[in-house]
Parts: sequence; C-alpha cells; structure tokens
Amino acid sequence: MSFDNRIRSAVLGLVLSGWLSTVDPVLAQENQAIATKLSVDEVVKIKNDDDWVVVDARATDAFNGWPLGGAKRGGHIPGAVDFSAGWLAGEQKGRTERLAAALRTKGIDRDKHIVLYSLVERDRRRLAAHLRQAGFRKLHWFDFKSWVADRNRPLVRYKNFHLLVPASIVKRLLEGQLPETFEAAKRVKFVEVSWGGEGASYSKGHVPRSFHVNTDHFEPPPQWKLGSPAILNRFATRYGFQSDDTVVLSGKDPTACYRLAIVLRYMGIADVRVLNGGFAAWASAGYRVDTASHSPPKAGSFGVAIPRRPKLIAGVRQVKAGLGKPGEFVLVDTRTWAEFTGKTSGYKYHFRKGRIPGSTYGQAGFTGANSLTPYRNIDNTMRNADEILALWKRAGIRTDKHLSFMCGGGWRAAEVLTFARVMGLPNTSLFSDGWIGWSNDRKNPIETGVVPKTPKPSSP
Repeated sequence: MSFDNRIRSAVLGLVLSGWLSTVDPVLAQENQAIATKLSVDEVVKIKNDDDWVVVDARATDAFNGWPLGGAKRGGHIPGAVDFSAGWLAGEQKGRTERLAAALRTKGIDRDKHIVLYSLVERDRRRLAAHLRQAGFRKLHWFDFKSWVADRNRPLVRYKNFHLLVPASIVKRLLEGQLPETFEAAKRVKFVEVSWGGEGASYSKGHVPRSFHVNTDHFEPPPQWKLGSPAILNRFATRYGFQSDDTVVLSGKDPTACYRLAIVLRYMGIADVRVLNGGFAAWASAGYRVDTASHSPPKAGSFGVAIPRRPKLIAGVRQVKAGLGKPGEFVLVDTRTWAEFTGKTSGYKYHFRKGRIPGSTYGQAGFTGANSLTPYRNIDNTMRNADEILALWKRAGIRTDKHLSFMCGGGWRAAEVLTFARVMGLPNTSLFSDGWIGWSNDRKNPIETGVVPKTPKPSSP
C-alpha cells in the first residue's frame, strides 16, 4: 500500500471511530477541497506527528507573542510553523519563488496533512486557497479561539517579543493608549531613521509624529564608524534623547532602524523598539502616512553617562580576545557569501576584500550588501526562531557561547543581533566596526577563499 493510501486509510479509520470529526461540508464546498475540521483535543494528539504540520496563518507579530485581534493571549501553538496569509498580498520582487521557498523550509509539504489556524477566518481560508492552488489536498482547520480562551493550553511567546512592534500597536500608541509591555512608558518618541537628510525617505512618507534621524550624526563620515562618547552625547542633545525614553523606530530600510536601536541601547536607553517590517508594514496596513516635517523634542541632559551598556558593542580588542577563546566565543559574519569568501568587498567606498580569520559564516546573505533574506520573511519581518536556530546549527554556531555579530559596518549585524535578543539570547554583542573597521588597519590579518567544511548558503 502506498504512503498516501496508508494515510487515507488511517484518516478514514479515525473518522469512522469518532476520533476525528467528519468533514465540514460547507467549508469543503467553499474551499473546493476536503477541509476537515478538527477539535482542539484532536490537534493536541497530532501536532507532534511527522505526517502533520500545524500552520499559523496570522501575522508574524501574533506568532511572536503580541495579543492581537482581540486575543487575550499572544504567541503560537508549540511546534507550529508560521505562514502568514498577509504574505500572499503585494507584488514583491520574487514573491512567488520566496513563497515556495518558505513552504519548503517550514516543511509544509503536499504529502503531509496541513492544519491551519487563525483568529480571522478570512486569513485561514485565503491561505487554504493558496495551498489548494499549489496542489495541496490534505487541508484541515480548527477553532483557534477556543485554544486561546483555555489558559491551560500552552502558547509560546518569544522572551523579548516586545522589541519588535506591530503597526497596529504603534497606531494605538499614537492614539494615546499604552498597550501591553508599554504600561511603564514615561514618554514615547517616534523616530524615522535613514542615512542622509529628510529627502532620503522621510519627506516621502513616515509614521505620524515621527522626527527624522540622520545616521551620519552618530556614525560620522568619512569612516561611518560609531562615534566616540563625546559624539554620542552631542547626538543625544541634538535629537532630545533621554535615558528614560521609550523609543519606537521605523524607516524605509529596516537595517538602519536596527542599527540605531542597538546604538541607543548602548548609549543608555533601555526601552527601544523597532517597527517589525519597517515603514512598509505601516503603509501596507493602510494607516495614515505623514509627510510633514517634525522637529526633535528639546530635552535636558541625557541622564546617564554614555555608554551605559558598553558590553553591548565589542571593539577590535574584545573581538581579538574572543577569537582566542573559541570554546567561549563566536564571531558571526552576517555578510554575503561573496563578501565572506573575498570575491567582493560589498561596498563602493571600501575595496579590501576578505574575512576575519576565525570568524564563522552566519548563513546571512545572498545578493547585495543589504541582503538578509535568510533572516527575514517575505515582508521583511523576523523569521521564526526555529528557522534562525537551524541556520546557526548548519553553520556550527552554538548559542551556549558568546555570539558577536558583524557585517561590513554594523547595520545588518544589528538586525541579526536584535533577533537574537528577541529570542532570549543575552550573551550577545555587536562588533560595530565590522569588516571595514578591521580591514582598514593593515596590521590586522585577513583571509580569502572558501573555508574547509564551511557550508555555502542555501535558499531560505
């Protein structure tokens, strides 16, 4: 008997025995496919079966831990994978290929039984229709609301899910509310960040009430390295930052947001969040886009000596010391494979090619200096923790060691570091100077070529 026939016989036997519900005829007719409605107890029994995949069709933010859509609790069912119905919208470049790649990565295979859940029935049905069109026939669903309502049913929330903020929560903040995790906020400041002046992206549209930050003011040219404490003090004064602020960052380029988020925490602001998916998440939600220019607030002293958290950012000396203790330290290079192997420098203004001896390729990028495809979903939100950990396992990166993330100049690595912090990995830092800072000193050794046994990047 074939695998498919064995599964069909097993399912039929379960239905006849009463263990599984019979097919919902209305849903089956609407979806033009067998869509068996399961009970919560049935989902508990099959969720760890290799022949079944439980798929969360909600937004990534809900999967991460935010209680959205009126839910009393946030997070996802243990063992579930995320495939947001929202990813099906839009016309992103390479969207079809990336959606197919996401299905493969998450183990959502045609041969398996796929159990869909969401608080919004429309999203579940939309994803079911997409899967049906892609050739899936073993589709199931269940009432997730009943799971959420029963507090004895577990939901997984990332330890620091609050560091990545959904657009709907930002909207509530702008309306004067203080949602969960914001209850202690004294003042909330909204910031749009990019390299260059307001004409770069800010004047074309931003989250309402946001003021613009030019990254040159904390990493000045021509080196574009993180400024000294004196420069950072002037930066804080210029933009009215205070150590007890709550800061929400957004922008066209998410890496700029993550870069500033790490810098502000390093300086001394404890509560710094990033709009998950960047400004595109705000615009795609259909919320009002502001084009007016807003001046930074005036403020007195920053409130603490800068830097308040010096260990968050590692310098060359700390990296060299760490590389001398490979049992305790990993330098994770989040550049592209071409940069890591020395085929390209990755930058128009920097020409030295190669990598730092002893660094580990972080499976981070494929094309372009700003590529972080393996760490992002199709909408540029954070990829789920299990998939990121799988990338690191492939590269031999162990999370029981100190992980210091680097790229060319600190932007891409800041994003990956933030994701690590969201996942609850505190023993992490940013090598802010990165490849550019390291290679500018001709005394520092470099390597090129392929490292033996280092896995090449694979599609996400």
